[in-house]
Amino acid sequence: MRILHTSDWHIGRTFHGHSTDAHLSQVLVAIADAVAEHHIDVVLVAGDIFDTSTPKADAFTMLNDAVRAIREAGAQVILTSGNHDGPARLGHMAEFAAFGGVHIKADLASLATPVLLDDAAGHIAIYGIPYIHPEFLRAAYADFTGNTHAAALTFAMDLIRTDASSRADALPPADAPAGQAPGSPRYVVAAHCFASTVKETPPETKEDNGATEERDITRGGLDLVPTSVFDGPDYVALGHIHGRTTFTERVRYSGAPLRFSFGEKDKPRGAWIVEIGPDGLQTVEWFDLPTPRPVARLKGGIDDLLAPGAYQDERDAWVDIVLTDDTMPLDAMRRCQAKFPHAVTLTHRPANVTEKTGETYAERVAGKSDTQIVHEFLEFVRNGDGPSEQEESLIADALAAIDAKESAK
Repeated sequence: MRILHTSDWHIGRTFHGHSTDAHLSQVLVAIADAVAEHHIDVVLVAGDIFDTSTPKADAFTMLNDAVRAIREAGAQVILTSGNHDGPARLGHMAEFAAFGGVHIKADLASLATPVLLDDAAGHIAIYGIPYIHPEFLRAAYADFTGNTHAAALTFAMDLIRTDASSRADALPPADAPAGQAPGSPRYVVAAHCFASTVKETPPETKEDNGATEERDITRGGLDLVPTSVFDGPDYVALGHIHGRTTFTERVRYSGAPLRFSFGEKDKPRGAWIVEIGPDGLQTVEWFDLPTPRPVARLKGGIDDLLAPGAYQDERDAWVDIVLTDDTMPLDAMRRCQAKFPHAVTLTHRPANVTEKTGETYAERVAGKSDTQIVHEFLEFVRNGDGPSEQEESLIADALAAIDAKESAK
């Protein structure tokens, strides 16, 4: 059986205020194309289908279109809810959808109820663990008394391992060739959590060495979940971290299909293609997804950035600009967007910084004229550059008008 592991679609998300839906639609079409090309049996989406718990109607339309294309390409679909999803909304009509090969795992009460699929070697159980807040798990299970995510995932995995073991005696189909032995159940788990092999080390640094761009929208923050919690399954498909991460051959994050921030600019975008054979996990291969709009960070003086022929490859990217001019150029963002229409952020970090003295403002202006004070203020805020000739004239006129007004009193 071939499984495509993806996660964190975040339908409805914006990139610095700009919609990413059109780009995500292209990527989801690529996933459906991959199903046909690589003979995928199951597309497993490990949480954060939507970017908000109250998605708009067009977000559901996009999800419906994506699922329909995947089903038409020949794969079943298994979706779990993440911390950004509203489980009740995502799980609405889940029982009905299952008849069409779309399985939604958003109900904590059904943690140990897998999607059962068959291949030539027998049965494979796929369990979906929605994002679990310990408080909600305590409400659903009277025997759970923990208060951390690690405890909650441990409880869920114990339920799953028990259920998987109970299926060990299930015989493969009568027409199946020899392969899967009774007592060796094959099963896969999808979970949405913040996993780590070492508690002090954020998991996204293991492979991509980038800062996580996942936004914590829960009360009290997130606890790390040791990967040892997931011992047992043939494969664990994780979601929540936006960068591809490999802990072991069978425990992985796929990352998000789009880059949702500049911190993710160097992280690959794609999905894992997982093959489960008669004896369990056989292969895991990376599948690259298209990047409809890359992200780029440009740093330099505005004249260098806007020079003819410079940075041509970044013209259609989401662009973060850091200007190093000693003085902030006038109308800088408009000028930059004329060349980089998708420039969305601009920061001024002068290359040469004027040393600041320890004098107070009163000490700095003592005995100086109004004109000198204005000049020195402009030099201070402009990192050493005083007023231009035109500005000097305007300053003189303004101060003369003030003097005239004072004299008339």
